[in-house]
Amino acid sequence: MKHIGNTPFRASLEAIGLESVASAHWNLPPSKLILQTLLRGEGVLADSGALSIKTGKFTGRSPKDRFIVDDSKTISRVDWGEINQKMTPSHFGTLMSDVQEYMDGKNVYVRDAAVGADPATRINVRVVTEKSWSNLFVHNMFLRLDAEQVWLADPAWHIICAPGYQADPERHGCRQGNVSAIDFTRKIIIVAGSGYTGEIKKGMFSVMNFELPELHNVLPMHCSSNVSSEGDVAVFFGLSGTGKTTLSSDPNRNLIGDDEHGWSDDGVFNMEGGCYAKTIDLSAEGEPQIFNSIKYGALLENIGFEDDGVTPNYEDDSITPNTRVSYPVDFIPGAVENGMGGHPTDIFFLTCDAFGVLPPISKLDSNQAMFHFISGYTAKVAGTEAGVEEPQTTFSACFGAPFLPLAPTDYAHMLGERIERHGARMWLVNTGWTGGGYGIGSRMKLSHTRAMITAALNGELHDVEMRTDEVFGLSVPTSCPGVPNELLTPRETWSDQKEFDRVANDLAKRFVENFAQFDDTATDAMRSGGPLVAVKS
Repeated sequence: MKHIGNTPFRASLEAIGLESVASAHWNLPPSKLILQTLLRGEGVLADSGALSIKTGKFTGRSPKDRFIVDDSKTISRVDWGEINQKMTPSHFGTLMSDVQEYMDGKNVYVRDAAVGADPATRINVRVVTEKSWSNLFVHNMFLRLDAEQVWLADPAWHIICAPGYQADPERHGCRQGNVSAIDFTRKIIIVAGSGYTGEIKKGMFSVMNFELPELHNVLPMHCSSNVSSEGDVAVFFGLSGTGKTTLSSDPNRNLIGDDEHGWSDDGVFNMEGGCYAKTIDLSAEGEPQIFNSIKYGALLENIGFEDDGVTPNYEDDSITPNTRVSYPVDFIPGAVENGMGGHPTDIFFLTCDAFGVLPPISKLDSNQAMFHFISGYTAKVAGTEAGVEEPQTTFSACFGAPFLPLAPTDYAHMLGERIERHGARMWLVNTGWTGGGYGIGSRMKLSHTRAMITAALNGELHDVEMRTDEVFGLSVPTSCPGVPNELLTPRETWSDQKEFDRVANDLAKRFVENFAQFDDTATDAMRSGGPLVAVKS
């Protein structure tokens, strides 16, 4: 440990074996990271001032290439399987050694940051990146430390991001050249072979999902959140592409965070310091808060341009439909400065129903809430993951299975306990299709979804007449301000109602079949929240 004056300075890469790099640029401000990117010809400035880069071959996460080291700390706690794949300590050690050798003699960018707005559970992390724009992403997305915090930084975790390094499956125990590996004993994450920046933040989200429940009794959540001027907190669960960022960026409410949160005994807190929004089809009229945040300091990924080469064309999906922008959360006017709020009054499960049979909004009792939380039904949106070219229906437990090291029912028990204790109102919102499934019907209008959520938050759906969906058993409002009544009954939007019945019952059957994998650990109350019928003749 070095000292500057009387202040301890822990600016060392020796702990992760990177002391032989040519030079390490420590905690550069965005202006210098942007300049480094431009000088290396790795990006351009858009007309708004935002830096635009391309992440290379990978423009989305690659879940099949995510690994956790199997050792004494993880062997009995991790829910091993297709999502949480094992890597031996030996393979990780070899990968670590080879990445260290790859980084020798290179210029690297180092950032001291933190994850978790609640000081009681915050984790300090040091991120070493091969690319300057990767470091800008970390500046935008993790919690930014002030000068004194940087000097005193003592990282609990390290991340090494080396997109230029290609792993060897036989030598490193992985699947192909790109790999994201987490070692909970060494407290190191390696992201190699992929320039997609989302792998960095989701690596630390996996860490929080592993450590917070056991160490602090905090529920980690894949959700966005905002708060009213009266202090009423809303939480939005959902996978990428279901509307978490869009729906939480409400000009009439204050944003807490757009993607990752914890729920402690004191309330909800943001894990991050920024937003990572999809930009496909973005417009100033449709999503003004996000659109206006794309300015100097923001990082655009994989977008197309108009003929002038500087004006973004947000309709251009020639590189990927998963075009993105990252920016500090305070780019959103009125964002909650300390990233913390109280206990939620309303919780929304956002699902992108590719079949087009779920109601656009429905109220859940506590048992239904547990069932749908564990089910995590949605659609993988095109481009969000490598190899997904169009929406595909899926069940992703807790609306975030790819990031959950523990069994889904562990998180569900924690959520259920908090719902009962704090009396949160639960809602299921379909941001997917109506009038038919994908390819036949149309995507739900954002204006209608916003109107339904606003009505729920304002109490306008509390006393309206409800009908019980005869397949899923959900309580569905028969009217909602700003929404056509027929839209609230999906069957009425289909031209072939017999086909609707067939598809709805098929989806109900899929729910029941999927939930069977949790029978050993689910409670009777959780099971009872499922569809009223699994198959209808």
